[in-house]
Amino acid sequence: MSKGTAVKKVKKTPAKKTRAPAPIKKPTARAARKKPWSHVHCIVLLLGISLLLSIFIGSTLYLFVLLDIPKIETIKDYRPKMATLVKDSRHEVIKNIYEENRRLVPMDKMPALLPMAFVAAEDARFYEHPGVDIWSIFRALFHNIRAGSRAQGGSTITQQVTRSLLLSRKKVYSRKIKEAILAYRIDSLMNKDDILYIYLNQIYLGEGAYGVEAASRTYFNKGVNDLTLAEMALLAGLPQAPSRYAPFKNFDRAKDRQAYVLNRMVEEGYVSAATARRAFDQPLALQQKKQTADGAEYYLQQVSNYVRNKYGQELLTSGGLTIYTCLDPILQKNGVIAINKGVKNYKNKKGDRTKPQAALVAMEPDTGRIRALVGGIDFSVSQFNRATQARRQPGSAFKPIVYAAALESGFHPASVIEDRPLVLKGAGRGRTWRPQNFDHRFHGLTTLREGLIQSRNIVAIKLLQEVGIDQVVKLARKLGISSEITADLTLALGSSGVSLLELTGAYTAFANHGRYAVPLLIEKIVDHEGNVLEENRPKSKTVMSRRTAGQIDSMLQGVIEEGTGQKAQGLKVTAAGKTGTTDRYMDAWFVGYTSQLVTGVWMGHDKKISMGSGATGGRIAAPIWLEFMKKAGYQEIREEVLH
Repeated sequence: MSKGTAVKKVKKTPAKKTRAPAPIKKPTARAARKKPWSHVHCIVLLLGISLLLSIFIGSTLYLFVLLDIPKIETIKDYRPKMATLVKDSRHEVIKNIYEENRRLVPMDKMPALLPMAFVAAEDARFYEHPGVDIWSIFRALFHNIRAGSRAQGGSTITQQVTRSLLLSRKKVYSRKIKEAILAYRIDSLMNKDDILYIYLNQIYLGEGAYGVEAASRTYFNKGVNDLTLAEMALLAGLPQAPSRYAPFKNFDRAKDRQAYVLNRMVEEGYVSAATARRAFDQPLALQQKKQTADGAEYYLQQVSNYVRNKYGQELLTSGGLTIYTCLDPILQKNGVIAINKGVKNYKNKKGDRTKPQAALVAMEPDTGRIRALVGGIDFSVSQFNRATQARRQPGSAFKPIVYAAALESGFHPASVIEDRPLVLKGAGRGRTWRPQNFDHRFHGLTTLREGLIQSRNIVAIKLLQEVGIDQVVKLARKLGISSEITADLTLALGSSGVSLLELTGAYTAFANHGRYAVPLLIEKIVDHEGNVLEENRPKSKTVMSRRTAGQIDSMLQGVIEEGTGQKAQGLKVTAAGKTGTTDRYMDAWFVGYTSQLVTGVWMGHDKKISMGSGATGGRIAAPIWLEFMKKAGYQEIREEVLH
């Protein structure tokens, strides 16, 4: 550029001020560490809070469960509900009375393989785990998934005991928690064999049977001591589902379950495969036994009432008593047959649609043991016991007591009473009473013997007048008649209601030389530990002289031989008895005996209506008596007497 050239100056426009970015500072080591650790702290804090919350919730839940958890100390004093056994005179069980059908059996009374069968099927690690077995739960789950059904359960035997004795059946999570806690505690408190003992006696095994002893008798009609391996395996298969595997209803399923148990026993080394195979192939002799002996319902009702009144309902149904009765099962069965046959014959002749009833009592004259008692035609229809509860007029069947009082006061069978019309004012009826004999005739001078044999009413009334009502009532009380007695002259004709048991018992004195035998229903009652609560020995007492008893006995033999009781003829042995018929044929009685047995029969309607003309004790009650006495073991002479 030359010096002469002018240079134009350009004016600079000031630049717009802008904020320069802050310089990036290099972080210090402390700052570099601060940010990553803040995230860790948050995570740790959250985890800590969660853990504390879980601990709090778990502790609260645990404490909540503990507050409501049952005490386990009572389980050591194991006292379950047990069935009461009623046995007949042959010591055979005829009835189980229970809330829960259970009989305790100690471990040392069980066959060794029986507990092992249950352990193999229900809890193979029973002797190893502390009451709860986590491994078994997972194993059961695995097997069930493979099987497609609930083939195995996860609960241990200890848990099942806990559930049965201490907890409700409600399927809630809190119960499962309680169950586990309690099972662990029980396992710590008790040894394994004691737990297994409770389990085998407590477990429900179907058909109302609790425990192995009751189940053994329910399915096989035998005690556990007599079980075969096949039978043990079948029982051991029941706890999981008693209804599903019930052998009476689902035999094929029961066999499948039996096979499972036997296989498990092989796997656990309790039996060999060959032994298990033989057991599986063995036929099962199932025996479904009735709970009550046929026809013994009324007898057993009387037994139950006695025990309930004396010891209480709880001891009767849950105390595990054993009651030994005097019942003879053969005589009882024959009593039912005779009663039903007699009623059927009556209905066939009369065409009666009003359903007559009948009752029978048979007892030993020297001991008073009641060998048979039938209180009606059908217990399932009517539980009213006509042998013990009904108070019916005995009619002329009461006359032997009047005659016995007369003989005791100095009369003799040959003493004479004039049989002539009587007009009695009042006589307890509030009006003039003109009594009649059954045949509406008067027979003049009559001996006491003839009067009783022919059942003359006038003679009996006059005897009562002579002896005095008080003396007859006193003798009746000595003879065991506790029912209310009408203290007037109608007593001579049996106007006061008595029970069949009372009147039959009274006749024991005539058969037993003047000694009255107190009726005996129960021989002995024993508690579940073998302690004897009561033992009843036969009791008898002298209520009249041997002479009087012998004279009455002779006259009552005449009743059968030539009097009103001729339809009771037919036994080779000597028999005696007396008929009884009430006004309008409402009641028919016959009480008779041999040296071995006194039997009373009553027939009538519950509503006290007439059975129709001719329905006397001699015609409809005496044949029942004879039918029964024939079957009681006496040989027959005359078959035509029932026709």
